[in-house]
Amino acid sequence: MADSPEQRYAAVVEALREAPGVTQGAPGRGFGASALKVHGKIFAMLTSRRQFVVKIPRERVDGLIAAGAGERFDPGHGRIMKEWLALEPESPADWLALAREALDFVGSQG
Repeated sequence: MADSPEQRYAAVVEALREAPGVTQGAPGRGFGASALKVHGKIFAMLTSRRQFVVKIPRERVDGLIAAGAGERFDPGHGRIMKEWLALEPESPADWLALAREALDFVGSQG
């Protein structure tokens, strides 16, 4: 049986929580409550809709969407976020690889 989105996200957290500058918010309600952050900026999270969301370069998001790997993240206020990729709970994508990519991207933004 496949791991649940929560289990997959927990594995990402476990793998990255010791990386320099990485913290995790406390579980709760609200945008990015339990998100992974680097230097205080969100780079990966599991939404209340159980989507795995990462912040990566816009061109990379475009390519992954074109390949059918996900969609742009819509936080619900009608403004699609161009540098955020949202994956459905059953996505076969490598969540950890994408989270590492997001960590590098956000961490390099100073």
